[in-house]
Amino acid sequence: MKSNFSVVGLDAMTNYYDVSLKESRNSILKLNNNFNFYLGSTQDENLLNHICTKHKPDIIMHLAAQAGVRHSIKNPKSYVEANLVGTFSILEIARKFKPKHLLISSTSSVYGNNLEYPFHEKQKSDTPISFYAATKKSNEVMAHSYSHLYKIPITIFRFFTVFGPWGRPDMALFQFTKNILSKKTINLYNNGDMKRDFTYIEDLIKAIYLLKDTIPHEPSERKLEIEGDSISKTAPFRIVNIGNSKSIKLLDFVNELEKCLGMKANKNFIKIQDGDIKETHSNIELLNKLTGFKPEVTLSRGIKEFVEWYKNYYKEL
Repeated sequence: MKSNFSVVGLDAMTNYYDVSLKESRNSILKLNNNFNFYLGSTQDENLLNHICTKHKPDIIMHLAAQAGVRHSIKNPKSYVEANLVGTFSILEIARKFKPKHLLISSTSSVYGNNLEYPFHEKQKSDTPISFYAATKKSNEVMAHSYSHLYKIPITIFRFFTVFGPWGRPDMALFQFTKNILSKKTINLYNNGDMKRDFTYIEDLIKAIYLLKDTIPHEPSERKLEIEGDSISKTAPFRIVNIGNSKSIKLLDFVNELEKCLGMKANKNFIKIQDGDIKETHSNIELLNKLTGFKPEVTLSRGIKEFVEWYKNYYKEL
């Protein structure tokens, strides 16, 4: 997947989780001479203007956000600032600099407690059950208006439970691995009766890479109609699921992790938390039609590679 791109990265390095982990990731990127890094926030319109004036990006990928369902209940204002104001700033910059393609990350959480599985892009998604999901759905709606008004080609991708090396410490696999190795209890919400569509980071990156060249066109410029396409009738705007298209029981996920670690987990079964979705399952037919993408990494391989990274990074045996 190597290409002759020049990449400019912007990260606020917030302390939502371990900043040293973020810095370690970034140190790897900095080894590439075609990577330029700026420390700052997407809310800083002057910095965004400086970056785009200097580097003139052809493609803008907006992956920044305040993540976390439960944290959004405790600290909703941070989600307004990062997700709503930050995305507004990105849209304003795109309006000014006119990139060939603006890609924005969203989440499977926007589907809420929809009971029609697997989730597809044209499905109802305006009843989020967490404030995090509400801000991400708002981002999608904001982006559509800018796409329509200013003819900005925009692709929204909805992520489904991404996992793998260098992942967020607040995610289940990270917490479970840490606690099992430390012989501490792991919490299984909804008494373990949860299902998730786990997407390995390598597959996610491949899908995004392929989508960057799949630019949605203005309605008047479209030549082919794709069955099931989520493309807007009034704007060069499309929403695409990125997932593994398999819904895995949480207990099966834990069993796979136990086999990989060679240890049994001490399980604490508790009630479902506010904002949690009981099941996610992605329909990725549109992604496949647009790019030919099919997920390649199995759950067992993904967990194995995460555990190997975790033990190496934290030097735990």
